[in-house]
Amino acid sequence: MYDYIKGKLTKITAKYIVVEAGGLGYIINVANPYSFSDLMNQDVQIYLHQVVREDAQLLFGFHTEDEKAVFLNLISVSGIGPTTALAIIAVDDNEGLVTAIDNSDIRYLMKFPKIGKKTAQQVVLDLAGKFADVSMENGLASQAKAVANEQLEEAMEALLALGYKAAELKKIRKFFEGTNETAEQYIKSSLKMLMKG
Repeated sequence: MYDYIKGKLTKITAKYIVVEAGGLGYIINVANPYSFSDLMNQDVQIYLHQVVREDAQLLFGFHTEDEKAVFLNLISVSGIGPTTALAIIAVDDNEGLVTAIDNSDIRYLMKFPKIGKKTAQQVVLDLAGKFADVSMENGLASQAKAVANEQLEEAMEALLALGYKAAELKKIRKFFEGTNETAEQYIKSSLKMLMKG
């Protein structure tokens, strides 16, 4: 089992990043790959959780130990796998998540991809009161500006990878047309809109 990796960030895609350490490139699945954009070709430290399956060995990465702690709590719930847990922490609103859990706000939890009523109820049952020691600061790096249209498309691609439907994202894409933000900022804003919708 791994705790963290230190190495050079060499690649960013809609679903994962690649960190080179010791001559090997490690594919690391992260909630918002574009939150690492300003660290490209720099040395990084990513906190890790490894998932071993019959057909794959997967690494999931996090900016902070607190973000990792939220993820580990989420995957301890029956019905929530690593991909769904990433989609939940990608919202970058752990405070909203914790408040929803502690207040038994099932409707809020059901706004996340692949979370139905039964799973939302299980989240409340299993996790109420378990986040007392987790800092709610997001710890994400600020992003360098880039070409708006490319950034928006990258953001939409990342949201699709998290499990949101193309139909849901069509309105959001239209809303942001003509704006100039980073992919990470588009993702954050889009997730907030999707949670309110």
